[in-house]
Amino acid sequence: MDYLLQRVSYLKGLADGLGIDEKSKEGKLLLEIVEVLEDFADVLEETIDNQIELEEYVNFIDEDLADVEDEIYESDDDYDYDDFDDYYDYDDDFDFDDFDDHCDDEECCCHCDEYEFDEDEVDEEE
Repeated sequence: MDYLLQRVSYLKGLADGLGIDEKSKEGKLLLEIVEVLEDFADVLEETIDNQIELEEYVNFIDEDLADVEDEIYESDDDYDYDDFDDYYDYDDDFDFDDFDDHCDDEECCCHCDEYEFDEDEVDEEE
């Protein structure tokens, strides 16, 4: 960034050294261009400084978030996920069509009331 400011300063010195007349049209234009370049360089330097500050701030937030995640999810580090292999001893031959789930909720929209019960099955359960 300093290189850009040095180049603008060089152009400014060059314009002064060449004795560019501020009263001519070309002189006014060239001097104004150098001034605008200097303004651009200053704004760019300020933007880069702000970006560096924001980057540091985001890094601090990221570190704080990592600390919070460690506090909240600390039990996950101690948990052995290989233990789930022991629980997969389910019956592969289970027929879900034989399993009827009836809802007792009056506000339910599953249309359980349309299901016809076999009276012999109900008597056997009692």
